[in-house]
Amino acid sequence: MFQTRGSRKTLAIRVRRCWQLYLFLLLPVAYLIVFKYVPMLGIQIAFRQYAPRLGIWGSKWVGLAQFEKFFNSYQFERVFLNTLKLSMYSLVAGFPLPILLALCLNSVRNKRYRSAVENITYMPYFISTVVIVGIINQVFNTRIGLFSMAYRALIGPEVPDLLASATAFPHMYVWSGIWQSTGWGTVIYMAALAGVDPEQHEAALIDGASRFQRLLHVDLPAILPTITITLILRCGQLMGIGFDKVYLMQNDLNLRASEVISTYVYKVGLSAGGGDFSYATAIGLFNSVINLAMIVLVNFISRRVSDTSLW
Repeated sequence: MFQTRGSRKTLAIRVRRCWQLYLFLLLPVAYLIVFKYVPMLGIQIAFRQYAPRLGIWGSKWVGLAQFEKFFNSYQFERVFLNTLKLSMYSLVAGFPLPILLALCLNSVRNKRYRSAVENITYMPYFISTVVIVGIINQVFNTRIGLFSMAYRALIGPEVPDLLASATAFPHMYVWSGIWQSTGWGTVIYMAALAGVDPEQHEAALIDGASRFQRLLHVDLPAILPTITITLILRCGQLMGIGFDKVYLMQNDLNLRASEVISTYVYKVGLSAGGGDFSYATAIGLFNSVINLAMIVLVNFISRRVSDTSLW
């Protein structure tokens, strides 16, 4: 009891001394409570047969019936595997590239050249998703697109319609995302590299280490904790394929590969002919549980293997 009162007294003193900082915290904390925690009451819609006229509390409780409906649906295997494939593809292909780019940029001695490369690689990140998909549609247009003109000139007149190909969809989705986000992804690694002690490089130079050896044994270990934390966070979003880009690239011909959990939730919950809010909420909750399990699992492995973890 004495320790509890003492800790409360210490907290009160700290708040009085730094009240300006705690005042700054007030708005984001209120935002989290109002827009993140209070809406979690709506999760119970997944366990009810929700009817808008009855409200959440008046709707019939059905337990796990909505989840069983999804698991028994013919769509379950397709949307789950599509989401998993796109996520794993994006992670494996896209995660190492910002690290490599940051290490290469950090090795460049010409500041003007490095600044120019940074600005050029950052710019695609600020292009909206709608514009990105519009660029993809123009480049791969079978009549006037850059790809079709190059294909006719080099291979032949029969240009494949990649926009309508289920096989090509994952590659177009993933690599366009990598092009858009790789430059911006280097920001956190460049910041970590800026904190590397120059004396370590000087000592390595005295020992006769080459630039590649210094990169391998000085720079890379310095940013390894940052890489680990970023990887854990990315694994926590493994099933979180964004809705907007997939939906804009989606059509009836590539639906076999482009139907993911987020687009399926929209179609069964909000689109015309849908309106099954309980079913859509159950699918979204299932997706969130998978993400939570992944971040806990990867964090546990990281804590066992190394000294770096989120908690």
